Amino acid sequence: METGLLAFLLINLAKVIVVVVIMLMAVAYTVLLERKLVGRIQNRWGPSRVGPFGLLQPLVDGAKLFLKEDLMPAAVERPLYILAPIIALSCALISIAVVPFGADIRWKGVDLFQISDINIGLLIILGVTSIGVYGIALSGWSSNNKYSLLGSLRASAQVISYELALGLSLIGVVMRAGSLRLRDIVGVQATHGLLSWNFFGGFQFVAFFIYLMAAYAETNRAPFDLPEAESELTAGYHTEYSSMKFAMFFMAEYANMITVGCVATLLFFGGPTSPFGHLFDHVLTGTAAQAVLPIFWFVLKVFFFLFLYIWVRGTLPRFRYDQLMGFGWKFLVPVAIANIVVTGLWMGLRLPVQ
Repeated sequence: METGLLAFLLINLAKVIVVVVIMLMAVAYTVLLERKLVGRIQNRWGPSRVGPFGLLQPLVDGAKLFLKEDLMPAAVERPLYILAPIIALSCALISIAVVPFGADIRWKGVDLFQISDINIGLLIILGVTSIGVYGIALSGWSSNNKYSLLGSLRASAQVISYELALGLSLIGVVMRAGSLRLRDIVGVQATHGLLSWNFFGGFQFVAFFIYLMAAYAETNRAPFDLPEAESELTAGYHTEYSSMKFAMFFMAEYANMITVGCVATLLFFGGPTSPFGHLFDHVLTGTAAQAVLPIFWFVLKVFFFLFLYIWVRGTLPRFRYDQLMGFGWKFLVPVAIANIVVTGLWMGLRLPVQ
């Protein structure tokens, strides 16, 4: 019994370490990807000097932020000022714990490609990510700076507004799967490849676009980056932060981007399942292929969402604040409610008469 418990603890500890390290590396290289792609969009090279093709630039940026002097203004509320970036980064990293990023392969009874398989995994992600706004709100208030306070107030109002539309957009997916467990939601989409995905076979493409727009606003990314609008608020809620505290906010933003891509992949595009369904299962019979290919498909889909994030940033101008709030309450929320009604009717008509 003790041996089994020890093995369980060691395997889960190894999973946590591996996933956190990969997540932090993904954050670092997502920053490089963004700088490269935005550079190409603006007809310039982007980082190209440090390492081959600029691949070592994230390491240099990390070292620079780590070694910079950590300035703390005299009038800040010290405990909350220090706690705010910790909350923001912790919530961004915790939500990845329930994401299944590979096939359901178990060793000694432990799922190797998911840290924690919880039957309300989707609610956990929504709950943890919504708590992250406390970090932003506390940072603006504790900085004792009017620009920081305005940025944090904007972020709080923005998250509350778009969280509602985002949650409503996912109800159709939950109705179709009949479960909040992420493995079950993926399993419903695994039968016939992309024809079973919620985006195509589940007719949840309206819900997907609502989710995507709400997620852009949730993560404070362009064209919804009003909380840190440089032209109005210098840098918004993190104006008074420097060194690693600023880096933690920076990392939290990109970690949230990756989480949004993971959730969109799981809920609308079949997660780690192949777009060809079981068509090539008789060819790819090896254990290695069954373990590696789902991870490949999952990473490819998440990469697509990150590319889309960056493409939108390099293409669209920032909304005005009243346009931002009006778009959330007057358009996204009513359309999300309409999508729930239509999905319910569609599912009701498809059910056999008792």
